[in-house]
Amino acid sequence: MEVETRGSKPRRIRALRPVGTRAVLAELDGLKDVLALQDMLTRAPLPGQVDVVAAAETVMVVGESASAIRAIRARLLELDITTPEVTGSGLVVIDTVYDGEDLTDVAGITGLSPDAVVAAHTGQVWTVAFAGFAPGFGYMVGQNDVLTVPRRPSPRTAVPAGSVALGGPYSAVYPRSSPGGWHLIGRTGARMWDLERTQPALVRPGDRVQYRAVREVVNVAAVSTRPPESEQHLGSGLSGLRILKPGAQSLVEDLGRRGYGPLGVSAAGALDRASLRRANRLVGNAASAAAIESVNGGLVVEAVGDQMVAVTGAPSTLTVRSSSNRTVPMATPFVLLDGEVLTVGPPECGFRSYLAVRGGVDVAEVLGSRSADTMSGVGPAPLVPGQVLPAGGNTVSAAVGSPELQPDFPSTGVTVLEVVPGPRDDWFDSSAIESLTSQEWVVTPQSNRVGMRLDGTPLQRTRKGELPSEGTVAGALQIPPAGLPVLFLADHPITGGYPVIGVVREEHLDLAAQVPIGGRIRFGLTTFTP
Repeated sequence: MEVETRGSKPRRIRALRPVGTRAVLAELDGLKDVLALQDMLTRAPLPGQVDVVAAAETVMVVGESASAIRAIRARLLELDITTPEVTGSGLVVIDTVYDGEDLTDVAGITGLSPDAVVAAHTGQVWTVAFAGFAPGFGYMVGQNDVLTVPRRPSPRTAVPAGSVALGGPYSAVYPRSSPGGWHLIGRTGARMWDLERTQPALVRPGDRVQYRAVREVVNVAAVSTRPPESEQHLGSGLSGLRILKPGAQSLVEDLGRRGYGPLGVSAAGALDRASLRRANRLVGNAASAAAIESVNGGLVVEAVGDQMVAVTGAPSTLTVRSSSNRTVPMATPFVLLDGEVLTVGPPECGFRSYLAVRGGVDVAEVLGSRSADTMSGVGPAPLVPGQVLPAGGNTVSAAVGSPELQPDFPSTGVTVLEVVPGPRDDWFDSSAIESLTSQEWVVTPQSNRVGMRLDGTPLQRTRKGELPSEGTVAGALQIPPAGLPVLFLADHPITGGYPVIGVVREEHLDLAAQVPIGGRIRFGLTTFTP
């Protein structure tokens, strides 16, 4: 992969690396330039710019199309990076009780006393470099490296919400209970993420933070990233669909949310977007209307009032139970009368099905989308028995569509996905690239909407050490130290610290979403000229 670079001219992007066909990774000379470029692109977005994700030493810019990213690349190379004016008004103070269970360990690692660790933590101003891991989780860098500590050798399975922690050169506050491998030195009652605020994240990239030691804080219950149940329109007495059995996992999804990378929130949305669009088209909805995404069959719903519905995606037997039982075809609109029950059988091939109801599923929007994000917890919770999903009014046609042919879905054979090399294929030699494309990879049961974990012959890196965290996209093939690829899907973390050897083309992500557990994948290299 060719990396385009500039000369020694100061205050310019050092290098640009393609990230698939719709993003580019700008390498910079330090955090000062990272924050400056992110500020410039946030204040004055480039034409076609969809999202900006700052990280330790890079800024990833996502475009709305391949042609848009080509134009963005050209504009980025000509930018003069200017440092934003910083004033004291942006200082966020976080009251902290320093009683963390790792405080003594941090003292031992740094050679300081516990009191000196607290003094070092509170005695400097921290800058939020980038977001990631979870909404509201800001990676903060200090003014010195006194508190730089390695991550714990064994991560905790649960870190309490509000924990103040150190990991590598960063400090952060866990916004909600989650696994974590950082050292815990204290706790705070500050709400790091709250959807009731105009700006949900308490701290955003570029903000300055001062920790203040206090004897006690008001304990704050973990703030849900989902709207209250009443706002999800749950209950009975509504016109829509009642969930009788959700199957293995059924979620409300639309085309996702874009532009929230700086908050640590990925796009999420339907994994097979073509099938979602088809289902909506069949019942006369807008392409972006919310529908039900179901995995591997087993979904059973009951009509509450007469409903026009359609099911697309993985071919399955659709059975309607009523006074006279019947089967209905896939990819065809049909009426589900009040009280009739629809069962989606196990797929003959493929993996995911999409059930659209005329008007769309009317749950509350979160950050402009009705999609459930399983990684961050943003959006509606997984569907449960007895829940009623109301039908909304998100239609674009007074008529329904005609039955449509569906594409071929993955079965017992091998699914071929095209991959654009980079941005970090230079962490591997030609033998690793050959191994990536010559073998068949098996999708393991540990796969989910965050990513597909693949089994095969591990790939070997040619570089030692770790890669500083940087932005990533759906379709990225990240290679952890064990050498087995993880193919990121819609709910992926927005930043990652393992090298990405290649990115599956945007056009093949719908196909990837339909590869079942145990399915086989082969990767083929393709070129993209940025």
